[in-house]
Amino acid sequence: MKAVITVTYATDPGCPWAWSAAPHHAVLHWRYGDQLTWRIALIGLAESGEDYSARGYTPESGALGYLNFRRLGMPFDTQPRDRTIGTGRPCRAIVAARLIDPEAELPAFRALQLSRFTTTAAFDTDEAIEAALARVPRLDPAAVVAAIDDPATEAAYQADRALVRSASGSPTEFQGKAANTDGVVRYTAPSLLFEHRDGRTLEAGGYQPLEAYDVVIANLDPSLERRGPAEDVAAALAEFPYALTTREVAALMAAHLQPPDDHAAERKLIEAAAAGRVRRETIGGGALWHLV
Repeated sequence: MKAVITVTYATDPGCPWAWSAAPHHAVLHWRYGDQLTWRIALIGLAESGEDYSARGYTPESGALGYLNFRRLGMPFDTQPRDRTIGTGRPCRAIVAARLIDPEAELPAFRALQLSRFTTTAAFDTDEAIEAALARVPRLDPAAVVAAIDDPATEAAYQADRALVRSASGSPTEFQGKAANTDGVVRYTAPSLLFEHRDGRTLEAGGYQPLEAYDVVIANLDPSLERRGPAEDVAAALAEFPYALTTREVAALMAAHLQPPDDHAAERKLIEAAAAGRVRRETIGGGALWHLV
């Protein structure tokens, strides 16, 4: 089916709220499939690690903060890094991947999130970016890194930043979910901006419960097909261009209006692993599950 709704995802690979929202977004991918088309608009939270340091962030405070985010279900590596980490260069790498292959945009974003939140890599260096992007099939990580400084990459990245910094007077600002860290009111990660093909728009700014997204989609087009909860873990993994965490699989399996059951999902995943259908990878104190 041709996409009915375009979802613009205002985000940054260094935002723990965006990482924590991944299970909600996975459910949207599962429920609505290609009736939704996704594009990323990169925020650029901090050009360099020094920018974060100037705001009072430290490697210790960052690691301690991850303890609070664990309550939302995604895995985090809490080993403090040697320094604060910027996001400007990883953001440009995602844009470069998009320009090389639009289908690589979401997997590249995901790979850099994994690097940021489940390893101690300095993911703002070219070496760490290239290593992270090695997870993306059919993408040449070296070519992406080589394109980071291209004028076309910079122009596309600045277009993303301008789009994200257009939240003044928006429902997101009204709801108190916008930010102003560089003189302009911007969308915060993980804001989702929905546009129906007939031109109508709705938005869900910042971190939202899954039901908020579902209400937006229902109001834009109640004629969409809406798939029920996943029953087979391998079939669920097959729907995504990257491996999923336990919480994401649990979210796909959760009954309507019920919270994800990580324990039940992991039992199903272990059974599938024993049958040779999936493979477990330990990451950040949690697990990433690959389709075999």
